[in-house]
Amino acid sequence: MAKTVAVVGTRGYPSYYGGFETAVRKIAPFLADQGWDVNVYCRPGSTKDDDAARDPRVRTTTTQGLESKSLSTLSFGLTAVLHCLREKPDVALVMNVANGFWLPLLKLRGIPTVVNVDGIEWERAKWNGFAKLVFKLGARLTARFGTLLVSDAVEIQRRWKEDFGRESVFIPYGGDVPAPLEVVPGLAHDSYVLMVARFVPENTVSEFFQAVEDIAGEHPVVIVGSSGYGGSFDEDAKALGARHPNVTWLGHLSDDNKLLSLWQHAGVYFHGHSVGGTNPALVQAMACGAPVVARRTAYNSEVLDSPEHLVSADPAVIAGALRHMLSDDDLRLKARHANRERAILHYNWADVCGRYERALVSAMEPSGKPANQLAVGKAT
Repeated sequence: MAKTVAVVGTRGYPSYYGGFETAVRKIAPFLADQGWDVNVYCRPGSTKDDDAARDPRVRTTTTQGLESKSLSTLSFGLTAVLHCLREKPDVALVMNVANGFWLPLLKLRGIPTVVNVDGIEWERAKWNGFAKLVFKLGARLTARFGTLLVSDAVEIQRRWKEDFGRESVFIPYGGDVPAPLEVVPGLAHDSYVLMVARFVPENTVSEFFQAVEDIAGEHPVVIVGSSGYGGSFDEDAKALGARHPNVTWLGHLSDDNKLLSLWQHAGVYFHGHSVGGTNPALVQAMACGAPVVARRTAYNSEVLDSPEHLVSADPAVIAGALRHMLSDDDLRLKARHANRERAILHYNWADVCGRYERALVSAMEPSGKPANQLAVGKAT
């Protein structure tokens, strides 16, 4: 009989919203290949069921919830868990510590859990005090009731050991090395600045926009992303495009090939994420061979492993680093090669998916070993 796994805590399959959704698009078909019966819980209207790349072997179940910035994760997580209790899969893959509130229910039902703890959510500037409290309490409950925890970065692994006394396994995100793609019409290869990010303060959006004011007269700039709920950053991006003919704001982009092409042909990709672990966008940019300038954080340093391309969150410093990368052909060529090779070696999806499967099996069959001794992956 096939092993059964329920995936809780994402917008569904196939969905293109963020890192969790990207991971599920890779992990779910991989598990189906290995003979698992996979059921992914979904939110209404958040999936592309007519996507030609959708694997028909992956089952989906849509539940209801409150679609709001503060309550969506909690409410959709609860309805998914309540349905999961009835189905009683062999194991549940749970994304996001906000769902820690519902882990006691799964434990009482005898359903072991593998929980991806994501970043340190309660330190994100986008959340108000109540939301930060919810995430911190969810993390404490995750530490207490999660069967096996997954950290997507070595630094996250360290923080969970230090803050909550819980071991976790290190499993990062992966990236795909795409075949050569055509340049997006209107752009030229190796010439433009690219930013891909959700519009929240901790992604250095404001500082990057100020840097764009400085460099847009010299270089084309492409901005991909939005807040998802409207707001001042969306208005600022629109205004940048209106003031500078060189600036193109594409909003949220769900066309994978177009996004991959943008990374593949960028003269420099700016990655400003400051809170979280291994960021999927950074890994994918590296796999595409994009030259990267990133905000200096423990997480970005761990993934990029190029300290010379890390910068402070200062608009003038960001602008200077982008200009420097765009002005040096040899530097860009070296960065392209180094980033692609590092992604292939340390951040490939085949390895990542295999680690997740081993984590699920380990959760189902407790070995008594500490999590950091389980053979599901190691720090690089």
